[in-house]
Amino acid sequence: MTTIFDLFRSCVLAIGKGALIQRESSQDKEFHFQHWVRERISETSHMFEEAGRNSYPDFRIVHLAEGYEVKGLAYPGRWLNYDSNSQVPTGFHNGRTVYYVFGRYPKQPDGDSYPVLDLVLCHGDFLNADHEYVHENKAVRGFGSYGDILIRDRKMYVAPTPYGLLDGTAHHQTLIIPSEQIVPDGFQEVGQIIRTEVAEIVIKYTFDLRTNELHTEKIPNPNAGRQHIFRALRLIDGLDTPVVLRNDVAADDLNDGDTN
Repeated sequence: MTTIFDLFRSCVLAIGKGALIQRESSQDKEFHFQHWVRERISETSHMFEEAGRNSYPDFRIVHLAEGYEVKGLAYPGRWLNYDSNSQVPTGFHNGRTVYYVFGRYPKQPDGDSYPVLDLVLCHGDFLNADHEYVHENKAVRGFGSYGDILIRDRKMYVAPTPYGLLDGTAHHQTLIIPSEQIVPDGFQEVGQIIRTEVAEIVIKYTFDLRTNELHTEKIPNPNAGRQHIFRALRLIDGLDTPVVLRNDVAADDLNDGDTN
């Protein structure tokens, strides 16, 4: 059981019918696309709960252990990566399978109503397959000449988007799921994507307050070389443009932390 196919179909049909994003004002820079996704979930008739600010994921299905995290991206603009405040992307969190909804919309619309230009729904494991890491913010006291300043270690993660990882997603609607997931009728496969775990993983970092240098410590990845296989799908009456893993973007480009 999963709601992902119903939600994807709802999103595609809404885009085809011209359902627009509605923002309350030009100051609404975060929640307008999330509201659009909320309407699409409502159309599926699946009961859900909407999380509060700074909660993860944004929407939680009531009758299934599934959740949806929403990421809107202005286009043209930053699209290779996105900022994930306080939560590293993952496909499993607090007992729930997590899917991500990425949508691009015009960066400079001529009003407060504008279209969804393209859309990618993906299983969180496509972005990061580690389910063990638990995010926590920590603090250290004793900084400063009087020793009464606290330094907060509030982590921000910069993760690649499907648009940065894949060719064939721009200007389309695409669903990315693990290869073992059963697919219902009405969907066509437009690509098989393999992501391979790296040889070493970062387990520690230190920051020198005197030199402003950041150092990391790595260990061999116990899952080095493990392949995670995903399928790229579209509705049968959609375009069959193939989806493939990009090979022209370096890891440093995807994770450069650019916030422009």
